[in-house]
Amino acid sequence: MARKKAYIESEVIEKAMNLFWRNGYETTSMQMLEKEMGINKFSIYASFGSKNGVFLESLECYKAKLNGLLTKLKESEKGVTSIKTYFYDFLDFSKNNEFGKGCLITNTANEIGEDADAEIKKVLTDFTSEVRGIFKESLQKETSFSQTSLNQKADYLIIAMFGLASASRMFQPSQLKSYIENTFDNL
Repeated sequence: MARKKAYIESEVIEKAMNLFWRNGYETTSMQMLEKEMGINKFSIYASFGSKNGVFLESLECYKAKLNGLLTKLKESEKGVTSIKTYFYDFLDFSKNNEFGKGCLITNTANEIGEDADAEIKKVLTDFTSEVRGIFKESLQKETSFSQTSLNQKADYLIIAMFGLASASRMFQPSQLKSYIENTFDNL
């Protein structure tokens, strides 16, 4: 007879997500996951298959949490102003203490190398493309941009967001505000 799980998967994945978000994929060990999730290796392997499996589920959990900000952006009719608001909302979302935790997607992209798991790389690429697409849709609400300009501005904004996510881990709020304001002044 199969044993009943003594934990709720969504709760232990959220704990794992926060651990990965703070420490990174490579630095996070199975022992750290056991301690943080409050379950043993056998349970981790039985439920998620591997550290990669836990990480992929953690990325899905992270994307679900960020989805509220993305939905707000998609539903706004304010174009560029709504994207700027998203940048500021992201800083609040990623707040850990005086400095932010950055973005789990960005942190991972900065950390992994060419030989990283293909499925992890695909999740990162797909998510980044999705956010870029939402930026482009928001930009289309501005009537002054040509199709070429829309693509260039969407590229500019996704790279700026990547930079903001990385910078939020070490720069002061006043510096991050300057970064955002300059990003949109140059748009």
